[in-house]
Amino acid sequence: MSTAQKSLLVQGFEVVIGFETHAQLSTQSKIFSRAPTAFGAEPNTQACPVDLALPGTLPVMNVGAVERAIKLGLALGSHIAERSVFARKNYFYPDLPKGYQISQFEIPVVQGGEVSFFLGDEKKTVRLVRAHLEEDAGKSLHEDFVGMSGIDLNRAGTPLLEIVTEPDMRSSAEAVAYAKELHKIVTWIGICDGNMQEGSFRCDANVSVRKPGEPLGTRREIKNLNSFKFMQQAMDYEIRWQIEQIEDGNEIQQATVLFNPDTGETRAMRTKEDAADYRYFPDPDLPPLVIGRDWVEQVKSEMPELPRVMAARFEVDYGLSEYDATQLTQSVALASYFEAATKVCNQPKLVSNWLGGEVSRRLNQDELSIEVCPVKHDQLGLLVSRIADGTLSNNAAKQVFDVLWAEGDITQGNIIRVNMNETMGAVDRVDAIIEAKGLKQMNDTGALEKIVLDVIAANPKNVDEFKAGNAKALNALVGQIMKASAGKANPAQVNELLKKALA
Repeated sequence: MSTAQKSLLVQGFEVVIGFETHAQLSTQSKIFSRAPTAFGAEPNTQACPVDLALPGTLPVMNVGAVERAIKLGLALGSHIAERSVFARKNYFYPDLPKGYQISQFEIPVVQGGEVSFFLGDEKKTVRLVRAHLEEDAGKSLHEDFVGMSGIDLNRAGTPLLEIVTEPDMRSSAEAVAYAKELHKIVTWIGICDGNMQEGSFRCDANVSVRKPGEPLGTRREIKNLNSFKFMQQAMDYEIRWQIEQIEDGNEIQQATVLFNPDTGETRAMRTKEDAADYRYFPDPDLPPLVIGRDWVEQVKSEMPELPRVMAARFEVDYGLSEYDATQLTQSVALASYFEAATKVCNQPKLVSNWLGGEVSRRLNQDELSIEVCPVKHDQLGLLVSRIADGTLSNNAAKQVFDVLWAEGDITQGNIIRVNMNETMGAVDRVDAIIEAKGLKQMNDTGALEKIVLDVIAANPKNVDEFKAGNAKALNALVGQIMKASAGKANPAQVNELLKKALA
């Protein structure tokens, strides 16, 4: 068994995870009615007779919801069914006024596809089973009522795409990486705002464990995970719990569970239903959904450049590795920042390194997004130029970056124009900081040669050790030269001159 395979085992068990994700679609009205979908309205003010299933009402399909389903299918490399069917999924909850949910079962609109992403520097791919259109239920409210629950039907009828994976994930970290990638895709193509706190992007994790080579174990579904942090905590707890149960001789019972972030534990909510329990049957009020190829082609022509396509272009146009290109296309804003900064300096690899290093570190530290990065893209581009042309060492560049960061205005943010032919101000500040702090590297060959010769004369022991084959002695001499130049000497030039003098 390889090291990678071993790392997937937890106490001798293999973890198996599949995901069901509900992406709330960014339409202005509901999937089968004209009622609005805005979040935060007063309870029960955005539910019309269709949403309430009053007698005599009929559902009418929202074209915008179908268009968003087509976009997702195109983005995930899925088959978009020319004919799909809506069904009634029967169950009885107080926040489901119809007593059934209109969904898709046997023939979903989006079939197959895959999501690829990096876990560390390892590329992973998760296969998709389907993505089907359905309506959301209302919401039960408990916290503001003593001994009772309130029902808010504003959300009832909001359009959803439920995206279902194969059980391809083998760790909680891999599952979270998949969820983040899917979140990136649906927000990138504009079909969902991805707001997990408001419930726009909700994930259910089906978790089971088994001994390697054995059939799949019994799964338990963790419902409504609404943050990536809680997602990983919930799966890790559930994995440990299932292993402990099996090792104690207990059988895992299929169930739906909830995660309590206060205790860090999952608890069973109800026995998990199978498809037969929902008594699916075709909805008699809705004809089959027919999608012509001309409609698919029209939507395709209006799609933005997809992350995977942009990443492939970055590899070709900028000579980046697949890993670097994928990291730079985590969001439209990050990709735009990278291209705009690279346009200034023509140093794509250096810009990539800075974005993946110092910029990312500072954004995470200050809990900021790239959209409001205090260091503007044109400033970073010029800073990288000064490193590339030898004006600054990496350490000196970080000092300039620190000043730019402290001076930056996060309220203005990095507004990247579509036409990047002009940069947007404050670039002169980079050179001003370099000058004011005296950070220019010493590139005068004559002056450096004198320092090199002086250091060689003052350190005969290091010179003898180097000539005797001790490579570390050269580093000691380089350190003395950098000290003598007050850190301003160009390290590459110092090494070249020193080796020449000692030859």
